[in-house]
Amino acid sequence: MLTPSRQKSKSRTRFQLIDERGAGEPYAGLAYEVVDQEGRKYGGHLDAAGAGEVGNHLVGPVTVMFRQLYSGRSEMYVRLMDRTHYPLKITELQVRAEHTRFLNENGARTQQKPLCIDTCTDYLQVEVRHLVEHVSHLPPVVDCHYPHQGGTLGVSLADGRHTLLEVRPLRALCPLLSTDPQFCALNLYQLALMATLSNCPFEHPAGKSRVTTPCAELNMGDWEVSPEQSKSYYPLYEDVAYSRRLETVPFDPVLYPVNDPVCGADQQTPADVHFRGDIRFGAKGTNAQAYVTHNEKVILIAVRGTSSWADLLQDADVLQVPFEDGEGKVHGGFYEAARQVFELADAYLDKFYAGQKVLVCGHSQGGAIGLILSQMLRLRRACEVQLYTYGAPRAADAAFVNAAKGLVHQRMVNHQDPIPSVPGSWMNSPLSAYRAGSVLSFTNVPAGFGVFVAGLNQLLGEPYQHHGTLRHFMPVEFGQGQVSHLMWEPLSDTVSQHAVSQAVLEQKSAVPVSDGLLKQLVDVGQQFMVDSYIPSCWAVLRRNQQALKARCSLVTEREVLFVDQAFEHIAQQLRVKYREEMTRVDSVFEEQVRVMNLLMREMDNVHKTRERLYQLRFKVPSRGEVYGGLAQHCDVLSESLARWEAHGESTRIDQLAMAPVEEMFDGTEPLQYMLA
Repeated sequence: MLTPSRQKSKSRTRFQLIDERGAGEPYAGLAYEVVDQEGRKYGGHLDAAGAGEVGNHLVGPVTVMFRQLYSGRSEMYVRLMDRTHYPLKITELQVRAEHTRFLNENGARTQQKPLCIDTCTDYLQVEVRHLVEHVSHLPPVVDCHYPHQGGTLGVSLADGRHTLLEVRPLRALCPLLSTDPQFCALNLYQLALMATLSNCPFEHPAGKSRVTTPCAELNMGDWEVSPEQSKSYYPLYEDVAYSRRLETVPFDPVLYPVNDPVCGADQQTPADVHFRGDIRFGAKGTNAQAYVTHNEKVILIAVRGTSSWADLLQDADVLQVPFEDGEGKVHGGFYEAARQVFELADAYLDKFYAGQKVLVCGHSQGGAIGLILSQMLRLRRACEVQLYTYGAPRAADAAFVNAAKGLVHQRMVNHQDPIPSVPGSWMNSPLSAYRAGSVLSFTNVPAGFGVFVAGLNQLLGEPYQHHGTLRHFMPVEFGQGQVSHLMWEPLSDTVSQHAVSQAVLEQKSAVPVSDGLLKQLVDVGQQFMVDSYIPSCWAVLRRNQQALKARCSLVTEREVLFVDQAFEHIAQQLRVKYREEMTRVDSVFEEQVRVMNLLMREMDNVHKTRERLYQLRFKVPSRGEVYGGLAQHCDVLSESLARWEAHGESTRIDQLAMAPVEEMFDGTEPLQYMLA
């Protein structure tokens, strides 16, 4: 005869799994296991409404759990469960929860009990990790209003009662990224944010944000990584099944012995697998950081950019070394850093590469490192690589650039940023040593069109060359507080080399200067990411979105006329300078010919740049040019845009991001007056 404490319960204990919308059907058929206080197990399967029950168990509470591993055929889940490194214990319950959705769009738990609950029903808000055995790969618990009480495995059910278990959906926010090789404004903005994250410690929040890495769940904050940052910028996220997020590998010494602290230096942590912050290169020991993450579609590699004046000045180290992985020569310091990042990326691809597209992004030095890294990946790993860089200095010679023609590289440069024109030993040397040539300071033109150095191309063009398709961000300042921008591909050195040209003009005294040269002569604030490149990328995205919606050109007639008039002034003055150079009798013949050739080439480039400007008048952006391959996924894009636009700052009124008012001028007003 059983003692009172071991008597069989006379009533049946019932439970039902539901999603946040109150439906139990998503969990129908799941195998469950119930354990009483003495460890006796009872099994069964949930019915069509997600309900189960157990009777004839010992008096007292019982614990319900779900151990059934996923046995379906989804390639994604099978790969995650069977991979050699960090295989995941994915249960059928997890897969079901990943295919439910939040009731509240922001992912917050519901505050009200379902209306169907009566006095005989208990209501608990639970998560998948409460009901399964292996949880290291699952997201942490969020606050809820009706938590369960119990141990670490399973949820406790009151004897003889009906318990409603509302299972939190397993969803994540994954940054929207196009894997299409064509340039798109969305990737330009998104990857600028991804590149900025490499400035943040991997394990800790980024400044004021709740975002620690791009491998984020719901309830995300904004990117704020600089104390000087005055505006917030939000990524565009896709709401995905949790297993489709950008992954952070789990830390579990039981499941993964390589995580065991007894392994000492060989122990692996998420930071070790995804992040490297001890990259050292160059004579002065410049440091860099990089991180890598992935999902089933993409492997993302981001390289840290410039964060200090010391880093900027390291770009002046022009030592070239043979590119041992392929053709040409590269900057020795950047190559040294790229090799270290490759070690991280190569080990990561060994574990997780399954044919995904590889996206590499980097800012400043990180862009130069990213270029060399991308070519290494193409040659060593035969990966399909796309590269986005922001303010990257030149990193290689013409032979390397020619060999890397097959690399898709979108290279963004801010108009006032001098760093894309380095390495250049002119930064700390007399310009007279380089025969800088004639300085032509243009008059009666807007800011940004003010100077051309005839020797600039010879001075800065060798032995380094640029790689990739230039995306030049040029503010257009009409004066009286009116400003807009062009995002284009000018050929004119007067435009694309403006920042360095101005520095050359200011340093015409040819006296060696201290490390503060750039800070004194040009606006190096244009080099930094959160102060310049991210706002510029956001402005480009917003301008593209507005033009797409209105089905109008990316540039207005006012902008075309304004910029074209400036080029007309430049062309006239170049012609005058050319005639003056022809009639000079006090110069060395070879030097005279060189300057005349450079002036002639610049006149030709001005002409071609004006033609490109005219073509922009008729350029209406397509959805693909704005959103890349995601343009084909209207539902995903619509939902992500709605979430992004819900943040007021994402669509705030900002002149730089908007087309200017069409106030035509007749060309009779002096441009200096217009710019006052």
